[in-house]
Amino acid sequence: MQNKVNVLLIGCGGIGTIAALNLQRGGQATVTAVLRSNYEHVKAHGFSIKSIDHGEVEGFKPSILRNTIPNITTESLPPYDYIVVTTKNYADIPPSVAELIHPAVTPGHTRILLLQNGLNIHKPLRAAFPTNILLSGVSFCGSHQVAPGRIIHEDDDELYIGAFRNPALAAEVEDAAAQEFVRIYGAGGNCQPQFQPDVAFSRWRKLLYNACLNPICAITDLDTGRIQLAEGAVAELVRPAMREIQAAASACAGVELPDETLEKMITLDPVTMYNPPSMQVDVRSGRFTEFENLVGEAVREGRANGVSMPTLTVLYGILKAMQWRTKERRGLVTVPAAEDHTVKK
Repeated sequence: MQNKVNVLLIGCGGIGTIAALNLQRGGQATVTAVLRSNYEHVKAHGFSIKSIDHGEVEGFKPSILRNTIPNITTESLPPYDYIVVTTKNYADIPPSVAELIHPAVTPGHTRILLLQNGLNIHKPLRAAFPTNILLSGVSFCGSHQVAPGRIIHEDDDELYIGAFRNPALAAEVEDAAAQEFVRIYGAGGNCQPQFQPDVAFSRWRKLLYNACLNPICAITDLDTGRIQLAEGAVAELVRPAMREIQAAASACAGVELPDETLEKMITLDPVTMYNPPSMQVDVRSGRFTEFENLVGEAVREGRANGVSMPTLTVLYGILKAMQWRTKERRGLVTVPAAEDHTVKK
């Protein structure tokens, strides 16, 4: 235990559970996992996992299970070497990620890995923890929690790790932290994570899926198979949105995304998988969506650099309205009472 890195993993859904499994099976990390809705089930039964990489796994539990964020000061806990955040990142819904993890962070020591999607997600963390290394995790891993504690993992775990640059820290130290995490994550041999220092490339590339295909599926309620089958959906919605991401990536970050990469993303999920992407699952379940970090930030970055983004602007407006609807249903916005407009006043 003394030679293992001390990892706190926040969020054990589809992605987080596979991350915990890789870290723990590698034998180089002790994993404390913070669970929410599935805590009681996993505490009693562990996870039941059907994985393309790991096979059938029954009763898996991280080293330590919690349903609260540790407070290293009040609980006199040893510092965490890494905090891995795999929760959804709702920029418009409190608490923020920085507020959530604050009690568990040791300034200047804890490396914070955001295994989350979207652009600019590191900026609030850099402001809150200016002396801590921030790492980017971009995952292509078709893993879903289909019931409490039951994980279906259908696509090979493809993980890219790099450092969000902090001008106050040495780049070689940031890169060393990213490379160390790659080593401990891949130590079990079931996946081959990659160190990718060009964080902008990996994040813009994934936006081809997450800012385009993901929200279009959520809005139309057509999964990634049916969206490929539906007449005009790819040609008139998906591909134009991806072209806008392609142009914005080049203008904003100098990231060149070739046409073949766009086509690969369109067909990333086989038609007959009929895979509902995460935002579609969230909408179907009445949950909030990550529309600000996925679509809103791309639109703002593109516009700021002179890129016309008509398709993504419309998608963003629709998603914002849908999020407002969810807020209303949860009592988070005030709506005036209905009036009888058949009576003249």
